[in-house]
Amino acid sequence: MSQYADTTSMKAVVLHSDVPEDAGMDEKDALVQAAVVSSALSEMGYEPITMPFSLNVLHIIDMLRDLRPVFVFNLVETMAGQGSLIHVAPSILDFLRIPYTGAGTEATFLTSNKVLAKQILNAAGIATPPLFMPHKDYGGHFVEGTYIIKAVWEHASTWLHDDSITHAKVPNHLREAMASRQKRLGMACFAEAFIEGREFNLSLLAGDGGPHVLAPAEIRFDDFPPGKVRVVDYLSKWVEDSFEYHHTPRSFDFPEEDAPLLLRLKDLALQCWLVFGLRGYARVDFRIDSAGNPWVLEVNTNPCLSPDGGFYAAVERSGLTFIQAIERIIKDALSF
Repeated sequence: MSQYADTTSMKAVVLHSDVPEDAGMDEKDALVQAAVVSSALSEMGYEPITMPFSLNVLHIIDMLRDLRPVFVFNLVETMAGQGSLIHVAPSILDFLRIPYTGAGTEATFLTSNKVLAKQILNAAGIATPPLFMPHKDYGGHFVEGTYIIKAVWEHASTWLHDDSITHAKVPNHLREAMASRQKRLGMACFAEAFIEGREFNLSLLAGDGGPHVLAPAEIRFDDFPPGKVRVVDYLSKWVEDSFEYHHTPRSFDFPEEDAPLLLRLKDLALQCWLVFGLRGYARVDFRIDSAGNPWVLEVNTNPCLSPDGGFYAAVERSGLTFIQAIERIIKDALSF
């Protein structure tokens, strides 16, 4: 019998991105997350109701008012396929005064716009790779080097491929590469100085007394041939028959000499949580350069909850069950 068997059944809406039939694997993952969260909620005694979040906002508002859920588990990452609209879901829930999981509207907006997020990190004294934009330079003077071109709003790996990396000798070279990439993607882009080195993911989970940093993970680049860029791209995450997918394993095992670095990353992850006012759960991605300096790549307010995702793995490695993690996320949501 479940430990939640005596809990009064209550409605809980699992709100997720609307996924078209022809969507890619990255978008379809929203349905996997909704299913695993719904299963956990059922075991906890809730009555989960999955609901896609679409452009028909008035219909969604009417449905939520009719259902009157005790809370909404917010898994929305896009609206009409656009990451730039990710903050609309928490905005609607704030308007309806319905408790919801994860970051609030402001934090969701600020972290999803990578340019704004980097400015905030810089202002807080947290190192993040310098950025370059076609007509503005928020990261200081241009220097010759290797850059990675990213979409301003989308998760980094969503549109990331080998051809996102370019070496620029002068600003015009970088501007041309950015213009070409932006035209193909159909969305605003920026260039970020590429940090060659190790990559880490630190997941955070709300708990009594504040956020807890879960077991740190390193993404390894095993057997990458000379000249191949070591980066976690779309292939690494979503294309199972690719070289990248099978040669970027996640590792939780570290030698003793990594202990000071891991403590430093833990402290930086907690600083990111406080700077952006995060809630429930999050993930902070880092690169470590050749001198051992950590750089924050991204602060993710709604990391993937799929069973094969990094957050799920970090939860289990930390000695928790997925249901225990979901329970803590909900408890934090209901405390606001």
